[in-house]
Amino acid sequence: MLDISNKLISIILFTVVNFKQIAAMGSLTEENYIKSIYSLSQATGEVIVSELAKKLDVKPPTVNSMMKKLALKKWVSYAPYKGIHITEKGKKEALSIIRRHRLAELFLVKVMELGWEEVHDIAEQLEHVDSKRFYDRIDEMLDNPKFDPHGEPIPDVNGKIINDKRIPLSQVEEGATVKIVAVTDDKKSFLDHLNVKGLQIGEKVVVKRREVYDSSVVLINKTKTELMLSHQVAERIWVEVFTN
Repeated sequence: MLDISNKLISIILFTVVNFKQIAAMGSLTEENYIKSIYSLSQATGEVIVSELAKKLDVKPPTVNSMMKKLALKKWVSYAPYKGIHITEKGKKEALSIIRRHRLAELFLVKVMELGWEEVHDIAEQLEHVDSKRFYDRIDEMLDNPKFDPHGEPIPDVNGKIINDKRIPLSQVEEGATVKIVAVTDDKKSFLDHLNVKGLQIGEKVVVKRREVYDSSVVLINKTKTELMLSHQVAERIWVEVFTN
């Protein structure tokens, strides 16, 4: 285990214990919005109000009200009844939050030895600690990592993010050997399911066959055991394909 200072532990515990008070702060809500807008904008560049409302589990009028605040901060470009566009300033803010979140997740796994299925909710709290020194120190302690425990790239201090070659397991052809590099679902129930299957980041498997009827996938793991995954699970696992 890496060395960790009592001061750093105290900050983490204080943040988690006092999250309800911190959650009342407007900045936390704004950060959650801009992070979600960035995530949704990756597909088409434009975010629809109803789509954002569904993701955040709020009503569309609440989203409209918040967009006015974010527009004043120049984080988004927005007009009523039109789509939401994230600005360069908004992207920078979102990537900073994502960086803090993913560093926190990795810290909780590597240093505090929590399971990858346990850390998302805690990191959701820690990402709002607004301290550059705090996260620079975590980055340093972890030797400047490139990926979080779920295989997602960690933006660097300048907001640059790695775009590597990966595809969903659901799209891999039969007979291919692949390495699991990321999962796009960090819910505990999903990760618990992968734990039961013995599937982790870095695991190499062979795609034995894909069922025509329901698109489920049959894998062969390193112990030559067959594993069946539903299409719903396979599409949330991202892999690198080994070429001959």
